Amino acid sequence: MDNEGKASIFVDKADFPKPVLYLNDVSLDGKGNGIFIADMGATEYMRDANNNLWPLDSEEAKKIPALGRIYHVDLEGHITIQQDTSPLMLNPNGVGVDKDGNIMVAAFFKGNFLVTKDGVLTTLKGQFRGADAVEQDSKGNYYVSSWVSGKVWKIDPITEASTLLIEGLSSAADFYLEEDKDRLLSPI
Repeated sequence: MDNEGKASIFVDKADFPKPVLYLNDVSLDGKGNGIFIADMGATEYMRDANNNLWPLDSEEAKKIPALGRIYHVDLEGHITIQQDTSPLMLNPNGVGVDKDGNIMVAAFFKGNFLVTKDGVLTTLKGQFRGADAVEQDSKGNYYVSSWVSGKVWKIDPITEASTLLIEGLSSAADFYLEEDKDRLLSPI
């Protein structure tokens, strides 16, 4: 959007180096060089006829193709694959950057909270099915929400133990961590 509020297309689906299926979350890259974008991949395989996520140990879950990726788009609109497909990252939803410049990913179907450590995609403890938003505070604590369960957790950066902060929401998608006011804002 320009200063007058006029919107224009920055990048188009056809500009991506691989076919994109379901572009979802966007995050600044932490360096001022561009943005990260999550492509959830094959979302049509995640749910049963009642719109519930398949159980993780089901035959249907084993058939979900790992097609989700995290892309980087620089300020000129050049697109590269930042994190390629991975069975750990089926249907990546939320994407963010932690205080050390590591990419954080919320994997929607499996509920993995992933962080790149030394360039390697690593799963933190816990399972957060329907994982959506990811964030980190200045003390290093991670936060993840679940759109499916209407919950938000805080994850200790050392022990990786998770504490349920909020539950009972009709859904919990993206949120804003307003650290200076010691609160987390989530649309319901």
